[in-house]
Amino acid sequence: MAETKIKRKVTDTIDSVIITLFRIFDNKVYRYTFLFAAAAFLIVLPNLSSRFTQEIMTNLFFYVVVCLGLNIIVGYAGLLHLGYAAFFAVGAYTTGILSSRMGMDFWLTIPFSVFAAVLAGLAIGFPTLRLRGDYLAIVTLGFGEITRLTIRNLDITGGAVGLIGIQRPVLFGITLNQISHFYYMFFILAILAIFVSYRLHDSRMGRSWEYIREDEDAAAAMGINVTTSRLYAFVIGSSFGAVAGSFFAAKMTAISPDSFMFIHSVMFLMAVVLGGMGKIPGVVLGCIIVVLIPEISRDIGQYRLLIFAVMLLIIMLYRPQGIWPDRPTISAKE
Repeated sequence: MAETKIKRKVTDTIDSVIITLFRIFDNKVYRYTFLFAAAAFLIVLPNLSSRFTQEIMTNLFFYVVVCLGLNIIVGYAGLLHLGYAAFFAVGAYTTGILSSRMGMDFWLTIPFSVFAAVLAGLAIGFPTLRLRGDYLAIVTLGFGEITRLTIRNLDITGGAVGLIGIQRPVLFGITLNQISHFYYMFFILAILAIFVSYRLHDSRMGRSWEYIREDEDAAAAMGINVTTSRLYAFVIGSSFGAVAGSFFAAKMTAISPDSFMFIHSVMFLMAVVLGGMGKIPGVVLGCIIVVLIPEISRDIGQYRLLIFAVMLLIIMLYRPQGIWPDRPTISAKE
């Protein structure tokens, strides 16, 4: 009984804080002032920070792009995906092969990466149209591992060694080869990913995904084409991962199958679930937790991952629906 009261008190406190934030951000002046200040700070941050800080923030922006793509599949359409690193790998290797082996310009490889990811999305989408829940999760997990093992055993992908010599992007005659260059590049990608995610959420397709997520049978009875909508979720979500993979390959100039392990899919999914599935601010907040907390606690040494795991466990115990709640839930509490 005492534990239940403590849990309820902690949950109510968190909800009260978030309700207050929502009320503040309902005011356009406060909302745009905060967004402008945050954007201005992130723009000047490379001039005020070390290369290590820029590397961490670049990784954070990368996570935002990838997790927003996964959020379309998991959060919007309600399809549990445990092999999202496969789409990320498809984009990275497509750019890597075209760049290092065929000498193609980086910017020209991006459409091919997206097209390859679309084919991969269709390949996993068609066979799993009738699957739900755990069965879908197992199939997507297998898809991710099959993709990684296939990459590991093909000559064109460099096998277990991977690819090296991937060309750096050239923009307006400037070769992007510094961490600050990729910081701004991934920052712009994150902004675009957030913008596209909001547009998708507010679109007719986004509402169809929401209905399918809540009740697939009812959605079909309303005239929604469930099959097509789920395929769109796989295809669009995979495109986000492919684009992030292309830029990741260009940043690293070398990739290997070890960069696309199952643990990466788990980390992406963890960020989406922690922040709140289907909630864009929640996904961004989840990425901040997953990326920054392990780095902030690096001085602790070998215990940092243990402490990080305990923190994640506490969050999921007290906020099983995610840190960032839906507005209807908040309104009901009010």
